Amino acid sequence: MTFFYKYKIRVLNCLIILLIGVSGCNKQPETNQLTSAVEAKDALATFTVADGFKIEMIASEPLITDPVDMEIDEYGRLYVVEMHGYPLDAKTGSGNIILLSDEDGDGNMDKRKVFAEGLTLPTSVMRWKKGIIVTDAPHILYFEDTDNDGKANLKDTLLSGFALSNPQHNVNTPVYGLDNWIYVAHEGSVTTREYKEDFGDEGSEIIFPGVPNSPKLPINANGRSIRFQPEQRKLEMSSSRTQFGHTFDEWGNLFGCNNSNQGYHEVIPNRYFDRNPDLLSSESTQNMSDHLNAPEVFPTTIHPDRQILTNVGVMTSACGITTYLGDSFPDPFNKNVTFITESVSNLVHVDVLKENGASFTASRVLENKEFLTSTDAWSRPVNIYVGPDGSIYVLDYYRRVIESPEWMSEEAIKAGDLYDGHDKGRIFRISPKDAKNAEWTKGLKLGNESTEGLVKQLENKNYWWRINAQRLLVDRADKSAVPFLTELVRNSKSPLGRLHALWTLEGLGELNSPLIQLALKDKIPGVRTNAIKLAELHLSKSPELAKNLLSLQNDSDAKVRFQLLLTLGYLNSTEAASVRNKLLFKDVTDKWVQIAALSAPADQTAPLLKVVLNNYRSDVPEFASLVQRLTRMVGTSGSPEDINKLIKQSTSMVMGKRNSWQGAMLEGLSHGLESRKLKLQESILAFDGNQSLLVTTFFDHPTSEVRQAALEMLRVIELKDETLKNKSIQRAIKIATDRTLSDKARTESINFISLTDPTPHSNILKQLIVPQEQPIIQLAALKVLNKIPDTTVSEYVIKQWPVLTPEIREAAIGTFLGKDNQDRIELLLTAIETNKIQASSVSFGRSVGLMQNTDKTLRNRARKLFTKDDEEGKKVNKEYKKALELTGDVTNGKSVFIQNCAICHQVRGKIGIEFGPDMGTVHNWTREDIMANILNPNLSISSGYDLWEVELKNGELAQGIILSETSTALTLRNNGKLDKTINRQDIKSIKSLNESAMPSGLEKKINKQEMADLLAFLRKN
Repeated sequence: MTFFYKYKIRVLNCLIILLIGVSGCNKQPETNQLTSAVEAKDALATFTVADGFKIEMIASEPLITDPVDMEIDEYGRLYVVEMHGYPLDAKTGSGNIILLSDEDGDGNMDKRKVFAEGLTLPTSVMRWKKGIIVTDAPHILYFEDTDNDGKANLKDTLLSGFALSNPQHNVNTPVYGLDNWIYVAHEGSVTTREYKEDFGDEGSEIIFPGVPNSPKLPINANGRSIRFQPEQRKLEMSSSRTQFGHTFDEWGNLFGCNNSNQGYHEVIPNRYFDRNPDLLSSESTQNMSDHLNAPEVFPTTIHPDRQILTNVGVMTSACGITTYLGDSFPDPFNKNVTFITESVSNLVHVDVLKENGASFTASRVLENKEFLTSTDAWSRPVNIYVGPDGSIYVLDYYRRVIESPEWMSEEAIKAGDLYDGHDKGRIFRISPKDAKNAEWTKGLKLGNESTEGLVKQLENKNYWWRINAQRLLVDRADKSAVPFLTELVRNSKSPLGRLHALWTLEGLGELNSPLIQLALKDKIPGVRTNAIKLAELHLSKSPELAKNLLSLQNDSDAKVRFQLLLTLGYLNSTEAASVRNKLLFKDVTDKWVQIAALSAPADQTAPLLKVVLNNYRSDVPEFASLVQRLTRMVGTSGSPEDINKLIKQSTSMVMGKRNSWQGAMLEGLSHGLESRKLKLQESILAFDGNQSLLVTTFFDHPTSEVRQAALEMLRVIELKDETLKNKSIQRAIKIATDRTLSDKARTESINFISLTDPTPHSNILKQLIVPQEQPIIQLAALKVLNKIPDTTVSEYVIKQWPVLTPEIREAAIGTFLGKDNQDRIELLLTAIETNKIQASSVSFGRSVGLMQNTDKTLRNRARKLFTKDDEEGKKVNKEYKKALELTGDVTNGKSVFIQNCAICHQVRGKIGIEFGPDMGTVHNWTREDIMANILNPNLSISSGYDLWEVELKNGELAQGIILSETSTALTLRNNGKLDKTINRQDIKSIKSLNESAMPSGLEKKINKQEMADLLAFLRKN
């Protein structure tokens, strides 16, 4: 039951209007919030902010409209990005960059000037040099006002080639990093079905236009974030992607977000993956939340207007993640916290970050409430900025509708209110109750500060001052700063001052080995971690730093050790290898430590494998995963001789303590060979001698993990010896059909049959797909029967459907699907149309695939079957209203949930599979609303869980959410299936299906009493 992929919002008959007290305001505006926008003069009364804070409005319409980002420069000038074109206008050039000023010095903006105009869909702005950088897909632009009239007269395209697709997913948020690179948020283009003319640009190579021989990135940067240095013409991809917004903490850790994830940490930068392409890992980011990635939110909205979720639900539009570094807030909001906006639910959420090995854990600061909420359904906070006064500034886009039409019904789009509010917009200042008025609005003098004065600002407690001082010093390139910076590194009492001084010296090209050595001994872990990164940059010119790095091997801080492990991958020496191994084994249970160790260049893989096997501990499961990862790398690029040696080692029948790694070793080798870029002919021939050994291992080895791995290896290298093949198949059939043997042995033998064409054995396989057999036997036989390329399996499934159990039916539906299975799909649709198979038996993801079929006739038939019309929905709702009169049983409701919903949903992280939104968040909904969403969700479609389709070069199709990705691999997650990691080299095409549909027919699965029980269970939890 995946009913939360699509939601219909019902207006409640009765609403309790709460009186919200905001600092200085104690009454509600007279405007009818149920149907109208709230006037700017009344806006503050709609907000509730956390205790100890006050909220003020510094700008509103008509001075500013549709604001999405802002920047305060070193002179106190406020730049604001206006994106008027959202959601569908990519032609008129309606986007602007506005300069706002406070002429009377009262802290409120009162003058507007258009700094730049004619932009398409501008998303963000960053101060750089004497102008600003603006992201406006497909470009990153630079604007400068050279004649000081307040309007840009110089425009330059810094980078080009980014996708111009759904505006929610375009390039955004340039941020000046601690390391003097500019980081830009970005993710893959979202394929559009309805708006291809305006939003169908999927990007091209990312280039510096007009600069020949400069670096370039693959098409649309492979859908990942980037970093660049414009003047040095440096350009790199990140290892992660982010939707709208990313942020650094004070030590340079990078955090991103997407609609349904309020914060993840880029643990390993891309440069470490690039040095070892054999490391097939799709993971570079850590989801930090300890309260679900799409956490429960607590809005105060009186009447949600066409939201994806009702007024108490989960996060579906997280954006603008911002680490608070202003050092002006009361505890617990002052240190290690991230703020993120949630525009659909009209709020700002806050988390506190805690150390967790190589990464972090994010926990709620406030229980059962949010940092900022509004009762106004039109209030759409989309971004946050930390100002020079230590306050946070919230940009309120202020629209009736915030969803993209791409995920809305035609009925919702035709309502004609997509642009309601386009003439409005607000910027709010949130500060401690006792905070003074903002002084920066009267002007700042940082831009006129002397070099020595800028260096002093590197010790400022507010990051805004530190990073802008650093940027100005690097831009000025004034060598007279070096003595002041050196003094700061040596003697400053401020750890952050020492940190910024180090990176400023690096930006000026004046950092030397003695200062790095000093920083490596700093008493603050964050300084030591950054000193290791700096040492990494200087190893070629200052090789003596290697000794200093090795001396940190016993550091007490996990992040220092982790960065040391990454950096030591660049050192190919016996001493460095020894320290790397020590660091690995100390924290071997941390997956990030394993990946860091394996990111070292490939020539260090074999020696590490030997050490791991010598130190293997069967009581520590992580050792098996380590062996599997290492041998996968060997299988990817190792020599045939080395691979054959390891095959023999892993199939040895000699039992003993040190043989517990055999299965992991052989499994890793098979995966490595399968993902090999080019199969060397000599290696294939070399494996022929191992076929008999692998067959014997499969049938006779006492360890199931080794037997399974032997089968996978045979599948990869192919069983070419016909005599051996025929003899082995007959042996497998004998075992498979012997019901006196264990299910495990029979299942393994059924799988063995798939090594050859199973057509001659179809009758035997059919005889195993009967109710008398255990499900595990039926599923194995069904999987092998599916290998027959015609419609044999489809015809048999339809025939057997009445006696197939739900578990078998789910797998059976899958046999109809696939790129080249049009004949099978035809049979499936016919079976549904003739009621031989119920449409509700087809899961959400699969129904989406059918409704996107390339054949128009099949596609339309599928859409008719899987889209319930509104009249039928009303009829079902009317009939099921009787369930609301029944008393529900929580215990029985739990059973109903497990049987019908747990395939895609969990309840507060428990019960079921983590695929769709967590159902623990609907406990505050009315029973009427829950049932309405279950039975008739047909107005707006959620984009929180985007479905992607990957076509492999071998013709296989895979669908799912992209769980994680790196430059070498990506991992897909789909309903109730195992996560699938795919080598990018094996991918033929990848696309977002951009379709959301709920499987209909739940009312045919559960009766009214079961509905009452389900409602009772969901509301209890």
